[in-house]
Amino acid sequence: MRRRDGRVVIVGAGIVGAACAWAFAIEGFDVVVIEPRLVGGGATAAGMGHVVVMDDSEAQFALTRYSQQLWAALAPSLPGAADVDRCGTIWVAADEEELEQVDGKRTYYQERDVPVEPLDGEKLARYEPNLRPGLAGGLRVPEDGVVYAPVVAAWLIEQAGQRGATIRLGATVAELEGARVTLEDGEKIACDLAVNAAGTGAARLTPSLAIRPRKGHLVITDRYPRFVRHQLVELGYLKSAHESEEDSVAFNVQPRPTGQLLLGSSRQFAEETADVDLAILRRMVRRAIEFLPGLAGLTALRVWTGFRAATPDKLPLIGPYPGQPGLYLATGHEGLGITTSLGTARLLVDCVLGRPTAIPLMPYLPARVVAGVSHA
Repeated sequence: MRRRDGRVVIVGAGIVGAACAWAFAIEGFDVVVIEPRLVGGGATAAGMGHVVVMDDSEAQFALTRYSQQLWAALAPSLPGAADVDRCGTIWVAADEEELEQVDGKRTYYQERDVPVEPLDGEKLARYEPNLRPGLAGGLRVPEDGVVYAPVVAAWLIEQAGQRGATIRLGATVAELEGARVTLEDGEKIACDLAVNAAGTGAARLTPSLAIRPRKGHLVITDRYPRFVRHQLVELGYLKSAHESEEDSVAFNVQPRPTGQLLLGSSRQFAEETADVDLAILRRMVRRAIEFLPGLAGLTALRVWTGFRAATPDKLPLIGPYPGQPGLYLATGHEGLGITTSLGTARLLVDCVLGRPTAIPLMPYLPARVVAGVSHA
């Protein structure tokens, strides 16, 4: 498709849809964004805002690292309200058994040119004195960081608008088949290709998608500057929060540039309402206090929940959807949508334009879901 002759309709203006709108607009496409609510609402507003490298699989690592580098390049252009903070992550090892995992993680990252710093218990305590005494150590990943994603999503949409994109808030897509887009009021929008970036709503528009909503809880505290200096995550996080199908919690605390602390994380699949689940919330907070005893004396200001779009193999769906010419997907990012939004958008645009992609696209192609095959 020639760029300036092509119209792209993007369904969804969360961080992923906003990044796609920006990337297509930069390339000169005629972009239309359709969003039933607010820009940066939904999972974007309910996320922790981390920009991190993850190594649950080689494909997950490739996309998170590529995206993190794109975030680093974009950061100087973002407004101050985006609260960009390269605070780094410390993966905390509670005991000697977990400390053994640090060595494997360190080797994996170093072989892929990701800066890391192994920590013994003494050095961990110097970095984060409010952690409980006696922890075995950890691994510091200094290039990880956080952003305030709703502001970034709004900025990306604004930038797309300055390049001619049309933003239609308060409009809902009723049908999406190939490049045929129909709104609830019956209006049909002509386009050359459509991008389903509707997050947990993607499966409603493309019913065969293997996407499930994953519910999570977050707590934000009052301002306690320097109480935590890095994003802190327990080394058991991947197992407790990503491998189990049962309700689970894990220690994950993030400092915000405001001095507040953001506490996660929980994971529930069977929940359908946005109501706060007090039982899972108590478990989550207790888990955090096990690592940071001083949290018990801090004041929480707000608790909220959100739903993330999860796929069976924990990888997003990026690229053309088989059997529906003109339909592309950019969804299924679960808890890594903010991190991987920029990489997703770049991969998608390169795919549409037939250009080589910076990393292999195959692991994320929707065809794997249709065929029932995972490339993870």
